[in-house]
Amino acid sequence: MNFDLSEDQQSVCDAVGRICNQFDDDYWLGKDKDGGFPFELHRALAEAGWLGICIPEAYGGSGLGITEAALMMQTISASGAGMTGASAVHMNIFGLSPVVIFGTDAQKQRILPPLVKGTEKACFAVTEPNTGLNTTRLKLRAERDGDHYVLNGQKVWISTAQVAEKMLILARTTPIEDVKNHTDGLSLFYTDLDRRFVEVREIDKMGRKAVDSNQVFIDGLRVPVEDRIGEEGKGFHYILHGMNPERILIASEAIGLGKVALRRATQYANERVVFDRPIGKNQSIQHPLAECWMNLEAANLMMLKAADRFDRGMPCGAEANAAKFLGAEAGYQACLQAVMTHGGFGYAKEYHVERYLRESLIPRIAPISPQLVLCFIAEKVLGLPKSY
Repeated sequence: MNFDLSEDQQSVCDAVGRICNQFDDDYWLGKDKDGGFPFELHRALAEAGWLGICIPEAYGGSGLGITEAALMMQTISASGAGMTGASAVHMNIFGLSPVVIFGTDAQKQRILPPLVKGTEKACFAVTEPNTGLNTTRLKLRAERDGDHYVLNGQKVWISTAQVAEKMLILARTTPIEDVKNHTDGLSLFYTDLDRRFVEVREIDKMGRKAVDSNQVFIDGLRVPVEDRIGEEGKGFHYILHGMNPERILIASEAIGLGKVALRRATQYANERVVFDRPIGKNQSIQHPLAECWMNLEAANLMMLKAADRFDRGMPCGAEANAAKFLGAEAGYQACLQAVMTHGGFGYAKEYHVERYLRESLIPRIAPISPQLVLCFIAEKVLGLPKSY
């Protein structure tokens, strides 16, 4: 059993790292202050072919696994880009899994190459204001009208909807009271985000200002039947194929964020002199940072295990959820300790760690709460009765 990266995997990290080095701390500090999508990073990754890392080669991608994708996302985050940089390309990596698996060849030929080239951007529209994580209770309706569906309803916390041309959207095509199984009756569409019928309102939030989060209001959006992915009513089952990869990627991004925070804290602890000695000589500084390193490494091993199982076609729900939980917690604790190591300067934006701390809350909250991860492990791994 070898825990080292392969030569090819290391080359992915090195190549992506060189691109990220073009975007320094001042770039990300400016994005955090003024906002504005990081088009420059998105374009650089697209031109180098990295946006299609998991897309099959037949459609312009690299055909690599989720392991390589996770390493790529961790490299972006750990460069100092944090969750802002990672979120700018996150949807490209996992979001189109349902299209790759369940789309027709014609759909894949139409949908995937523009995303790989970076000429189109997509958002993932599932969450709704009144359903939260109870996805089977979605209320946005898609009613068949000849060779179209007509969509009406709302979505919330939809990232990149301000800049996206396309959206992968889950909608109810059969009322829940008319289906035998509560997971049926939802259909998946990949379609134009037509702003004549879609109003996008940005949510002013704590961090990651450069990558927008939004409320989306849909009123009479006509979607061609050929934009439906797979069978009508089976959309919930299709999006499940993107959930484990997303958890793995979020875990890796959180770990990357924790690594850059720990690196900054360690550097500061070596340089900051108080009472005629570097503060890093004090065990009260050393020990919490050492513990952060151990937690990040342990979370990283779980993430790699989950990614490896996914790439080999093995069940990985427990590992993916555990990786998301452990990665998010380890990343958060590292960012918190980085602020505390800096003392008062940790509260200053110019030292960057306060931005990391704000962004570290994202993987703790999304795409699934830590409480539901614990419920999943309790039920599916330990065999305890379902609690909700």
